[in-house]
Amino acid sequence: MSTIDNHARPRLVCGVRLRWDDVRKQHWLLIPEGALQLNSTAAAILALCNGEQTLNAIAAELEKQYQGENVVEDVRHLLSRISKRGLLILEGNKQEVKVSL
Repeated sequence: MSTIDNHARPRLVCGVRLRWDDVRKQHWLLIPEGALQLNSTAAAILALCNGEQTLNAIAAELEKQYQGENVVEDVRHLLSRISKRGLLILEGNKQEVKVSL
């Protein structure tokens, strides 16, 4: 089992882009084989994924926008889902290894 470390620096993989569609008034994550429709919160999180900011820094920035709400776990959950689809690189992430005895 792996988890995203608080100090991981996420960034979108090459070829994946965030876009705002003026016609549909909707955020999209454009991927080589299609597109994912995003809500405004997901778009705000992914816009901060530049490979320089840590998960903690991204959450802190969003907490300012959302009036102090604790969003670390929500950010971690979204990034985990996007990462599992192969659309996100987690630089500096330590892999947690689950060992069965």
